[in-house]
Amino acid sequence: MAITELDARVRDDGGSAVIELRGDIDGRAEESLDAAYTQVEHSDDVRLDFSGVSYMNSTGIALIVGLLARARKNGHTLSASGLSHHYREIFEITRLADFMTIVDEEETA
Repeated sequence: MAITELDARVRDDGGSAVIELRGDIDGRAEESLDAAYTQVEHSDDVRLDFSGVSYMNSTGIALIVGLLARARKNGHTLSASGLSHHYREIFEITRLADFMTIVDEEETA
């Protein structure tokens, strides 16, 4: 498996901030995730778009939990879209889905 460094880009989606994630979410992704979230920290509603994520490990899940904690501390909503079936199951097993809305692709279109 080729290792792909995470690219996290921010865009506005009609009042909501979207962080488009491309590549791998692992220990090397912390700086990219932190920088992207800092750009949108003022937004009440932030969506993480996982449609370009090729790999995520347990360290990556921990980084997402950290973003969720930041959002909750600031009184903001964090949601996820573009999760593959596999990662959606992981979000449910780890109970991340209990604390963030999982948006189906049809809902973002």
